[in-house]
Amino acid sequence: MKKILFIFITLCMAGTMVAQPQKSRVQTTRNTAAAKNTTAVGQGRASLMFPTAVDVPEDPSWRRDIYRSIDLTKDQNAALYYPVEPQGNNMNLFTLLFKLLNTGKIPAYEYQLDGLENFQQSNRLHFKDMLERQGIFYEVEGNSIKVEQADIPSADVLSYFVKESSYYDQNTATYHSRIVALCPVLHRGDEFSIRESVSEGDGEDVRTSPNVQKFPLFWVKYDDIKTYLSGQDVMTSNLNNAARMSMDDFFSTNHYKGDIYMTTNMQNKSLQQYCATDSLLKKEQNRIEKQMTDFEEHIWKTPVDSLEQARLDSIAAANTKGKKASKASSSAGRSSRRASASSGQKEKSNRSSGGGGNNAPRVSVRRQRH
Repeated sequence: MKKILFIFITLCMAGTMVAQPQKSRVQTTRNTAAAKNTTAVGQGRASLMFPTAVDVPEDPSWRRDIYRSIDLTKDQNAALYYPVEPQGNNMNLFTLLFKLLNTGKIPAYEYQLDGLENFQQSNRLHFKDMLERQGIFYEVEGNSIKVEQADIPSADVLSYFVKESSYYDQNTATYHSRIVALCPVLHRGDEFSIRESVSEGDGEDVRTSPNVQKFPLFWVKYDDIKTYLSGQDVMTSNLNNAARMSMDDFFSTNHYKGDIYMTTNMQNKSLQQYCATDSLLKKEQNRIEKQMTDFEEHIWKTPVDSLEQARLDSIAAANTKGKKASKASSSAGRSSRRASASSGQKEKSNRSSGGGGNNAPRVSVRRQRH
């Protein structure tokens, strides 16, 4: 009996030892899957922590794309320029984009000669090529590129090209306007950058010099950077330095101000290509802005064009003046008729008073029955 019990216990222990590796393999597989899920969650953690606006639908019933130039020297846009040198975790927009590109967290795309964005894989920009093209000093350390903070030309990026997309979503019956792409623009003189010109003490700021040249650097998709913009705050007031908001909120709430320089059109022409003078350019910008405002205001009514609305307003004003003139003429006619009637009654009263010798005797006729 003891021998049988010993054999049974030995078999149970052997079965446990054989089953244990299988359990370990299952657990290892589960751990590997969990690790992959953790990595995926880590990559989308910014999206979960900083939710942003919905994407542009693929089939909106109405859409118009507009390109604007944002001048960072203006107070409305200065929040994207300061601080030029990072202060702790605070940095300006270009420094943030530069660091994201350097670490490979976001892709960038070449700026085409026609000014349009091209997000194809074949148009991807290599970070090292951009550094060499713009003469930015860097060092290669293994598989990474190191750029000193002083060599990042954040002070020279004084404007941005922004592509806006305004659309009507028939699925939700809502109107939206959001940014699709950004392009930082580097401002430099003919031979030297702004920082080099100032350090040489030539006394001329090339930002206001007629010799300044603009170099669009690259396009980035807003969808690729919006989660990082949500985690970066900017100061929005010169009077209250505690007034802050995220860069994504700054763009989403249209706190920036930019001039229209191009719209998506079938001829692919910028405004300057068909506006000969600055005054015509300004009028065309105002006309496009008015068209956008008209569509948003009349989106649930009959669409009204700006020029057509102006024509109808002119006709209404003319009709109003005509009605006033007709009313005044009618009032004058009634007054004249009243005066004429009054004078006739007075004349009749004078004839019936008998005061004149030429009055004929009154004759009374009596009707008789036959």
